[in-house]
Amino acid sequence: MRRYESITILDPDLSEDQRSPVIERVKESIRLEGGILALTDDWGLKKLAYEIKKKERGYYVRFDFCGTAALVDEIERFYRIDDRVLKYMTVLIDAEPDIDSIKEEMAKAEIKEDHPEKKEDLDDRGSLESVNLESPESEAVEVETPPIENEQEAK
Repeated sequence: MRRYESITILDPDLSEDQRSPVIERVKESIRLEGGILALTDDWGLKKLAYEIKKKERGYYVRFDFCGTAALVDEIERFYRIDDRVLKYMTVLIDAEPDIDSIKEEMAKAEIKEDHPEKKEDLDDRGSLESVNLESPESEAVEVETPPIENEQEAK
């Protein structure tokens, strides 16, 4: 199993209801082929460097996943036949990824997504560590201003 990243540019004129089946289809393909979806990163609407199918903007979605070459072939086949996909690119990130560390990253990301209101962060060991985001209370500091030497400078 290898780790891949696939960046997909969808038609910007699609509504959320029309866009979500494309994203769900890719997620389902990864699951059915025995792959592991590490991350789905929704970048949103961006200006394109050049026009693609007479569109100046595109909706970007990035998939970070582990799988086989057959999985990549299936996802790219789907991209080619679906008119909602303007452009795509899949690249190999790691030829021999550590699946356990990827699953730990997924668990950390899931905890952060499930509890954004809590002021907790995951440290490198994977345990929860309380983080104080508020500034510490400090004593008031008096600042001396130099006296004005000339009355005209004051006006």
